[in-house]
Amino acid sequence: MNIYENIIILDAALSDEEAEAAIAKIKDLISGHGGEVLKVDIWGRKKLAYEIKKQKKGLYVLLFYKTPPATVKKIEEFYKVFDAVLKYIIIKLGAKQVHDFEKFEAASERAEQKIEG
Repeated sequence: MNIYENIIILDAALSDEEAEAAIAKIKDLISGHGGEVLKVDIWGRKKLAYEIKKQKKGLYVLLFYKTPPATVKKIEEFYKVFDAVLKYIIIKLGAKQVHDFEKFEAASERAEQKIEG
């Protein structure tokens, strides 16, 4: 399985509950096709550089997940018909990026343990 980085711009007009439901739907799609979501980071609502589908703002979401390559095609097809998604990009991480990601995650876990303990 490969590790992918996925940035999604959702419609900013969605309520927080609707946005959470949309993200949950995407996570279910990934895990339903044999993948594993590693990290979800919601960046929040931001002004777009240019209008997309007559929208000036978007809700940015960053996902990291492990999945078979065939699943990426299914995810892209889903994004194209899912109205909440304005724009998306999926990038397959190379060996160096995977190593950096794992190192960053390990450091984040250590920092969280220090705060808790």
